[in-house]
Amino acid sequence: MTVRVERQFALAAEPEEVWAFISDPEKRAGAISVVDEFELRSEDGREATWHVSLPIPMVRRTVRVDTRDVTREPPTYVEFTGTSKVMNVVGKHRIEERDEGCVLINEFVVDGKLPGVERFFKRNLDGELENLERALRDDLHADG
Repeated sequence: MTVRVERQFALAAEPEEVWAFISDPEKRAGAISVVDEFELRSEDGREATWHVSLPIPMVRRTVRVDTRDVTREPPTYVEFTGTSKVMNVVGKHRIEERDEGCVLINEFVVDGKLPGVERFFKRNLDGELENLERALRDDLHADG
């Protein structure tokens, strides 16, 4: 079973300001509550490793998720993939300019490889997107 969530954030900010946050893999990882550690694997920021704690019975330690930005179209679109022994993840972030700022359209797809992974993300993925929105708004407020 695959879990898919899409959520939009209307923001009173310039697309370039939102891009500065959403194209930064460290900021994206930092917004996700189950990411315990984060390491960049490339100087351009396109490859990183997330160490994820999943509270499911089959997983007793953190899971290494190797992420990679597969598409970057500044300042409007970034798509990343994450692979691990327990799941595959695809995240897409599209920024659309509007009269009063912009809209950030987020889509996440999680494909679990172990029992319980999809169930966890089905219950928690929307909350993780709320965390992402809060972190983005905090970042915009700190810069403005």
